[in-house]
Formats: sequence, structure tokens, C-alpha cells
Amino acid sequence: MAAAPGVALANRLPAGGRLSFNVLRNGTPLGQYNVVFTGSRQALNVIIEANMLMKVGPVTVLDYRHHSEEQWSNGQFMGLSSRTVRDGVTESITVARTDNGIAITTAKGRGVAPSSANPLSHWNSAVLSGPLFNPQTGKMLTMTAVPQGRTTVALANGARVGATQWSLRGETAIDDWYDEAGVWAGLKGQLPDKSTMEYRRL
Repeated sequence: MAAAPGVALANRLPAGGRLSFNVLRNGTPLGQYNVVFTGSRQALNVIIEANMLMKVGPVTVLDYRHHSEEQWSNGQFMGLSSRTVRDGVTESITVARTDNGIAITTAKGRGVAPSSANPLSHWNSAVLSGPLFNPQTGKMLTMTAVPQGRTTVALANGARVGATQWSLRGETAIDDWYDEAGVWAGLKGQLPDKSTMEYRRL
């Protein structure tokens, strides 16, 4: 397999090998987002689980479940598989590094992204400046990421921690925060209905 440049991981992985976030929509609890890290920096597996449920009275207006598993080797993205169920509709993709680039297979067929492409799964700020694809749909994104400097971000318990903010703009507007150790600390984004989604780290 042809070598491709890797990217540095965030300064360190979280203590305990896990990140958990409360997900809020316009300040109302919506669900949880969890990231579990196993292995080592040389052979890292990242498992992501998202569960979100929104009701208006007795009516379910959003039922979202996402599971993905990423593989990394010495800071280089190697592949992933993901399965997403949204309101009863299932979508699955597989992604693998090949000699010709990043092969992305969906129900619609197979495409190849540049070898430098990475999934936009947010936990690793080092990937934000390069080509990104959606780890749910496999679609390449046209988002631009710009560091905004030092600020603070609120955690789930209401405390604020120092963090570096990144703003991503393109198909949607998302801001990510990474604490002083480089660990993902929070997210704020706009949903299609113009409501605000927040991830607050536990």
C-alpha cells in the first residue's frame, strides 16, 4: 500500500479513554454522544455512539441512532464503518484506505476521496484543515475550518474551561472547542430548522 502522510492526533487522548456529551437542542436535552478510544496511538480504534430522541407531546419528531468505528495508525486515518438510523431509515457506509485514495462505499455505489481526506467526527482537531467527508453519508464536504483563538466553553455541569475554538463553515455552521490538552470539549451547530444544537462534555 502506498504511504500517505498522517496527521497528528490531538495533544492527548482523554483520561479513561472516553468522552461523553449531553446533547441539547435550544437548551432542551436531546440525547447523548459518546466516544470510546481503545488501543494506542500506533493502532487506535475509535467507537462513536449517538442517541437522540425528540418528542412534541406524545409524537416523536426525531429518533436518531448513529454507530461508527474508526481505525487509525500512527495518526493516519485507515478506515471506518458506520450505521445510522434516522426515523426508521437506515444508512450504512464503509470506508477504507487504498493505494488510490480513500474508498467510500455507500448504498449508491463506491467513490474515491483524496488520500488526505478524513472523517468529520470532531474529536481530532488536527484533521479540520484538510479535506473532510461526512462519516454518516460518505459525502465529501466543502467546509472551511478557521481557528478562532483562545476562549472558554461550558461543560455539562455549567463550569467553563479554557479552550481553542474552531469555526467550520460550508454546508452548515459548526463551532468546535478543544481544551488546553487538545481534547474535544464542546460543539455548537445549527440544525436545518435553524434551531441550535450543543454538545456539552460531561
